[in-house]
Amino acid sequence: MPRYPNSSQLDVAGELLALLRDTTTEPRPDSQLEALTLTVAADLPVLLWGEPGIGKTAALTQLAATLDLPLTTVIASVHEPSDFSGLPVIGDDPAEQGVPMAPPDWAVRLVRAGRGLLFLDELSTAPPAVQAALLRLVLERRIGSLQLPPGVRIVAAANPRASAADGWELSPPLANRFVHLQWTHDHEVVVRGLGGTWPQATLPRLDPERLAASVEFARRAVCGLLAARPGLVHRLPSNEARRGGPWPSPRSWEMALCLVAFATAAGSSREVLSLLVRGTVGDGPGLELLASLDRMDLPDPEELLADPAGAVLPERGDLRQAVLDGVVAAVHNRPSRDRWDSAWALLVRALETGAPDLVVVPATTLATLRCEAWPVPAAIEKLAGVVSLSQRADRTAARVQARVAVGAQAGR
Repeated sequence: MPRYPNSSQLDVAGELLALLRDTTTEPRPDSQLEALTLTVAADLPVLLWGEPGIGKTAALTQLAATLDLPLTTVIASVHEPSDFSGLPVIGDDPAEQGVPMAPPDWAVRLVRAGRGLLFLDELSTAPPAVQAALLRLVLERRIGSLQLPPGVRIVAAANPRASAADGWELSPPLANRFVHLQWTHDHEVVVRGLGGTWPQATLPRLDPERLAASVEFARRAVCGLLAARPGLVHRLPSNEARRGGPWPSPRSWEMALCLVAFATAAGSSREVLSLLVRGTVGDGPGLELLASLDRMDLPDPEELLADPAGAVLPERGDLRQAVLDGVVAAVHNRPSRDRWDSAWALLVRALETGAPDLVVVPATTLATLRCEAWPVPAAIEKLAGVVSLSQRADRTAARVQARVAVGAQAGR
């Protein structure tokens, strides 16, 4: 006997569709999802860039459901500029009362709800006139005479111009109002999601005890970099395509500072922090900021010289190299026999706990700082073999390079 004797095939199909939509979520490390939730928590407009079908819309739908925020989707390209700037409504006496700009119905619903996720989809298909109308919405959260409440977050999605239907480059003023995140797929996430379990999007856990220190750290990092590199304060790219992405300006540096503070308070990984700062001020300035953040955590050379035996050196090679160079520079600035001997002891410790080639340059430089009256410490003997081997390798490489150059010259 049929299981559904009185049901149509559409009813059966509906039940099958319900089973297919019945999925769950699980906590799973996901750098791009964490970067998205941090930006949403920081109340900054975020723009997801990715090829069609990559899952941008699905990720935002799941984010809204997880955060219990009403999702309002607006396809920017199918709207007129007046839909975002407001439609003029003539009152009884325009000369006295003016002409108010009436907002669209979706904006009114967001204000009534007091909270929500405003999703501006297909942003790269919006023509320039619509992009211009979106400027005030994205920055000031105003639509006509209506002010969106603080509980509304703005997220947008776009396809690269090459893969967008009738795509446009984003205008520089609009692009500079967003945090840009490149959205890619992880095949393991896709496979597990199609099996019924997707990553869980949760707001970051901010440590209440670290809030003030996080703000101070972020301000010190950004202000320190811009004081040393004033040319990075504002740099509008000359390339039209790059102008439609992240680039440094006072506005985007303010967003970067905010995100560094949030990521620090949340204890986020370096990968997440990299996505955030590069998505705000661009790859070049973002990488410089990351390098500055790394150096801020380096140990003080004076503390290392005071206790070389107990020194804890960074594991990463570039940071360890920077620390050793800083120690040698400290000895150069205030030379004394005790500080010179301590520096050699520190280099020996670096040799025993890390890559030998990192001590070659500091050891060579430190040797030139010796006064004639200072006896040669025994520690130098442990480093002599490494320095000698490195010098022989350099000479061999120079000879090989010279032979290649001579051969190339003869072959002409």
